[in-house]
Amino acid sequence: MSWRESTFLLPGLIAGLGLVGLFAALLGDGWWDVLAWLGLGLPAALGVWPLRRRMTTSARSRLSGTKD
Repeated sequence: MSWRESTFLLPGLIAGLGLVGLFAALLGDGWWDVLAWLGLGLPAALGVWPLRRRMTTSARSRLSGTKD
């Protein structure tokens, strides 16, 4: 089974990354802050990326006059 066929693998990895970021934010300063920013920023970016991609596709179709 590939990762694309699994329903819960990718969301589970994103949730795990968020938990690592939250845990790192609680632990301390310095490199822990960097790990916290990455652990919380990457899941947020991964969540926004499909929405942004969908908006640009929708904008292109409006400019060309076709319907989604």
